[in-house]
Amino acid sequence: MMFWYGHGMNGWGWFAMSAGTVLFWGLLITVAVMLFRMVGRSGERPSGTRPTTSAEQILGERLARGEIDEEEYRRRLTVLRGAAP
Repeated sequence: MMFWYGHGMNGWGWFAMSAGTVLFWGLLITVAVMLFRMVGRSGERPSGTRPTTSAEQILGERLARGEIDEEEYRRRLTVLRGAAP
């Protein structure tokens, strides 16, 4: 005897088989998508990090925004480059 309940499956058996199949394919597709995304992002920089900027670039941006004047800019740039003031 193939099944314990006679010659066929009842409604719960069909439901369990259908749910199992849907869960299996959903899990398989989810794993494939996650692997695809992980491989696709391996060459990219993480989105939360900023590109590195040098101290001179930051100093130049501060001058451009008007946070420091030209005299302050030149004094700090001299210190950054290691020359005597």
